[in-house]
Amino acid sequence: MKNEFPYIIHNTGDISKKDPSRAKELFPVSRARDARKFHRQIPGFGPTPLAALPNLAKYIGVGGIYIKNESKRLELHSFKVMGGSYAVYRLIRKLLGRENEDLSFEFLTSKECHDQLKDAVFCSATDGNHGRGLAWICHQLGFPCQIYVHAETSRPRIEAIEAYGAKVTVVDGNYDDAVRKANEDSIKNGWYVVSDTSWPGYEEIPTWIMQGYTSMLLEAQEQFAGLGLVKPTHVFVQAGVGALAASVVGFYSALFPEDPPIFVVVEPDKAACIYESMKAGDGECHSVLGDLDTIMAGLACGDPSPLAFDILKNNADVFMAVPDNIAARGMRILGCPLHGDPFIISGESGAVPLGALFAIMTAENDPELVDALRLGPDSHILCINTEGNTDPIEFRRIIWDGKNPVPSKYRVQR
Repeated sequence: MKNEFPYIIHNTGDISKKDPSRAKELFPVSRARDARKFHRQIPGFGPTPLAALPNLAKYIGVGGIYIKNESKRLELHSFKVMGGSYAVYRLIRKLLGRENEDLSFEFLTSKECHDQLKDAVFCSATDGNHGRGLAWICHQLGFPCQIYVHAETSRPRIEAIEAYGAKVTVVDGNYDDAVRKANEDSIKNGWYVVSDTSWPGYEEIPTWIMQGYTSMLLEAQEQFAGLGLVKPTHVFVQAGVGALAASVVGFYSALFPEDPPIFVVVEPDKAACIYESMKAGDGECHSVLGDLDTIMAGLACGDPSPLAFDILKNNADVFMAVPDNIAARGMRILGCPLHGDPFIISGESGAVPLGALFAIMTAENDPELVDALRLGPDSHILCINTEGNTDPIEFRRIIWDGKNPVPSKYRVQR
């Protein structure tokens, strides 16, 4: 397929060649219900909006665009707390030998629980939002938290983590170096790693994190039902290590194994580890080296999660690696909507799926790709705004100052 911009690679696109068996194993709807049962106990918890953009949908020629707006999630403005909190809950159940019991939030904060867990410390590496979510739930439950960030992490993101009492350690190098250092120090100190990426011998907790995300998708499905829709026909989802993308693809593949949505996985072109792994064509994970310099800080990951990649390679349809201006334009579209559509605050990583959809359907239109994706008037597309304004300085640079403009030849023509 000829396409200059954005960069595209197809998976099978053929449902007969997909394999939802692993998705059914990891993401049964019963697990999403278990996660939501826990989440509903969290003080202040409530569903986030599923925002429809009917005027934008008409503008680009599709039936509907729906944004699951995680910028409204608790006080954190990010979906990440859904995974980290559920993983901590499952880990506590396991440490107490009560894996098959429902534990109340009140018990988790009790002296009895803390006495049994003694000096438990939870630790992770982060690009920002996962670490903040983990710090927040540890603060809520009364447990110490250690967070590791890479050297390019912005000061506002670090301060947002520290605000919940976590100790933040800055590691020279990129996100993947922070992951390795967090694991090394946890082994040395007896801490419990709650990471959203997996590696050989470390899969259980990343699985719990991905299952925690499906609580959000269960919300979305109920909201779709309220609109008279059984499911989205398409899902555009962003990927860093691939945990969110795998949870979305896995949830819908398990729920609709005979007729899943078409899945488009979107990554920054400077950190496209899932894309490059698919491009290699050998079914293995491949790393992207370097400083991973992208405005999409939450997606700046060089090593795919093997657990997530196993789901994606067998069930997703298209993988895109896009430049930063695609995410920046997505932020501006959401923040300056067509008349009648809702105003949505989105960070860089949150806006890139919509930016990619817009690019495909407008200035960078590739009729062959549009046809292959079956995008048109009957398409109802789900995007997840994974974060709000989590880095205010960078947000203002993009929205106020016009940082990362779209090249002139790709600007809208109408």
